[in-house]
Amino acid sequence: MGASKIVPAPSSESTQLYIELMKRVLTDSVYIDSPLSHVIPYRPKAFTPYWKRTLIAALQAVLAKFQVILVEPEKTWGNRENDRLLGRDWPARAHTMIGMKRLENLQYCVETVMRDAVPGDLIETGVWRGGACIFMRALLKAYGDLERRVWVADSFQGLPPPNVSTYGADAGDKHHTFDFLAVSREQVEQNFSKYDLLDAQVQFLPGWFTDTLASAPIERLSVLRLDGDMYESTIQALEALYDRLSPGGFVIVDDYELKPCAQAVHDFRAARGLQEDIQDIDGWGAYWRRAL
Repeated sequence: MGASKIVPAPSSESTQLYIELMKRVLTDSVYIDSPLSHVIPYRPKAFTPYWKRTLIAALQAVLAKFQVILVEPEKTWGNRENDRLLGRDWPARAHTMIGMKRLENLQYCVETVMRDAVPGDLIETGVWRGGACIFMRALLKAYGDLERRVWVADSFQGLPPPNVSTYGADAGDKHHTFDFLAVSREQVEQNFSKYDLLDAQVQFLPGWFTDTLASAPIERLSVLRLDGDMYESTIQALEALYDRLSPGGFVIVDDYELKPCAQAVHDFRAARGLQEDIQDIDGWGAYWRRAL
């Protein structure tokens, strides 16, 4: 299942315009200067303390009764255009936070497996609002690939608390405390529908990875995109899915810059004796292609 015919190299200007527009809309780069693009003051590198998040949430709830939205002052943190290019912020409206560079990498990987007729479906493990999966489905539609499926794997409850007894590298991880990262399946489905891309080629795998990935009804994969942030989420996805990745397929690690995530990748590759070079994407994410 998921083996696809060879898709010709793209030549249509309208196809390319559609793909470029999808990237800009999914990242909310079209409205980067709008204050509404930064409604919630979250920081990926300097997490807002719990007390401050609680205060902000309470204030937002009160203001909402008067139809008032709390926003940040213009350009109070870094260079917004560059942050969105490299996926360095947590945007309020965008459907993905991975940035333009990592979307371009995803485009390269999907287009390559189509061009080279590498058999297998596409999957992302850890999808947030679904933007990267929406983009993969858009690429399949743009190039007329009617066979591959996009698998959307997520707990739809945010990240799990660290299981330190089994995965010591996750000690102190705080991702589970951020409600901003918990997006329901219903919301992700609605996001797909906004682009008219929710159809039978989109398959959902709801639940914790330890319960869903190993038993997932996936025969082969051509693109395996990991976005679980933690050691646990990364190693579980690799252990459950790597053997289904076709030769010539790609592994993309969104959070390779995070030490627990990178350690999981290195531990898995060492255990399997994998020698393919890991390629940098944007100083944060990385990827490799499985040897042919």
